[in-house]
Amino acid sequence: QGLLVESGGGSVQAGGSLRLSCGVSDFADSYCMAWFRQVPGKEREGVAALYSLDTISRTPYYSDSVRGRFTISRDNNENVLYLQMNDLKPEDTAMYYCAVDVGGFTFNGAWSRADGYGYWGQGNQVTVSS
Repeated sequence: QGLLVESGGGSVQAGGSLRLSCGVSDFADSYCMAWFRQVPGKEREGVAALYSLDTISRTPYYSDSVRGRFTISRDNNENVLYLQMNDLKPEDTAMYYCAVDVGGFTFNGAWSRADGYGYWGQGNQVTVSS
C-alpha cells in the first residue's frame, strides 16, 4: 500500500512563507495530486492540485483563497510534491494534507472534491499569527 509522507509546516507571522513537502514515490502513475487543508469543525478544503497524465493539461489548479500566493509543484526526479505558501494570512491556519487520486475520480476538473482521493498524508499544522 502506498504511503504519503509529509514534512514542513510550522508557525509564522502574517506575510511570511512556508513550504510543505510530500513524498510521492509510491504514486508515480497517479492521476492527480493535491493539497487540502482543514480547520476543526469544517470540511476539508481543496487548496491546489496538479494533474499528472500527459493527456491532461498540467496547468495547476488553485482555490480562489490562495491563488497568487500559493504554488503547487512536483519534482519528478525526487518524487516530491510541494506547496510553496507565500504572503501567509491568519486565515491560512489549518492542518494541511497532501492527497493522491490514482483511479481518475477527479476527472473533469473535480480536483477539489476530497472524496476523489484515496490516499492521504498524515497532515502538517500551519499556524499564521497576526
